[in-house]
Amino acid sequence: MYSFKNDYSEGAHPRILEALMNANLTQSEGYGLDTHCLTAAASIKALIRREDADVHFITGGTQTNLLLISAALRPYEAAISTTEGHINVHETGAVEGTGHKILAYPTPDGKLTPEIIESCLKAHPDEHMVKPRLVYISDSTEVGTIYKKAELDALCHCCRKNNLYLFLDGARIGSAMTCKENDLTLADIAASTDAFYIGGTKNGALFGEALVISNPALKEDFRYMIKNRGAMLAKGFVAGIQFEELFKDNLFFEMAEHANEMADILRRGIKDLGYSFGSDSPTNQLFPIFPNQVTEGLSSDFGFNVIGPHGDTHTEIRLVTSWATPEKAVRDFLSTLKKLS
Repeated sequence: MYSFKNDYSEGAHPRILEALMNANLTQSEGYGLDTHCLTAAASIKALIRREDADVHFITGGTQTNLLLISAALRPYEAAISTTEGHINVHETGAVEGTGHKILAYPTPDGKLTPEIIESCLKAHPDEHMVKPRLVYISDSTEVGTIYKKAELDALCHCCRKNNLYLFLDGARIGSAMTCKENDLTLADIAASTDAFYIGGTKNGALFGEALVISNPALKEDFRYMIKNRGAMLAKGFVAGIQFEELFKDNLFFEMAEHANEMADILRRGIKDLGYSFGSDSPTNQLFPIFPNQVTEGLSSDFGFNVIGPHGDTHTEIRLVTSWATPEKAVRDFLSTLKKLS
């Protein structure tokens, strides 16, 4: 059985494992102050064209989200998200556990708009309710869609006009940046957001996210916050080595491109068989809708996530490709799907 459940089922790209092995017996400073972390941070700063940015390496996305959001907000302030937002659905109340409410709004495509943000502000006019202060978005989103440059620019303008922080969850930013419809660069994202992160866990690293903070108001004492929340690794160099390798050349983007290429083959094949999708995703997450008996038949040979029923006779599922997805597994899926159809 081949699993399309997620893009972190495999360990790490062999180059990363080799780099870790080569550095294994070399002593390094602890807590992210080693040369590997500093070199990786310098590579990221050059890529985003922001030498003034702070870069912190955190173990995972949930920790990164709760760290940044809890550091940015005062006790009575809240974050705005889509209902599908990772902080709202799949983080077990981590942000709420820091004492901050999430104001979640339904959207047709997993993306926030200035209109939604303005309506949220109007609905929270005074001190008798939480004060919206931070806008949380994901790229790619939880339903595989992406923000175009004009959309991000509009969100940036709205947030700056209303004195709101804009924070972008980049768990799958590699897939977003390398899909055919994308017109954003990492430099564009750094210029338009107050903070964002580059996801390694879901793009070929063993683990780790690179949190980039551009707004000076969010930088002060952030290492205290990392330590206070239990997120400061003594062996921080393990994360640094991985991001050093990811951005030594084009490896990070090459892996994301492969994941998207495999998803493109699946997307075309599924469309050619006449099936539709629950989300118009151009990235490595696909949400096809199949008859119930087809879904059941596929489950004998492939792993995937069931999103839920689509009427009485159909089911929406999620398929995710990764840097390591072999084309044979994709072709086998389509062959099985054709037989079941």
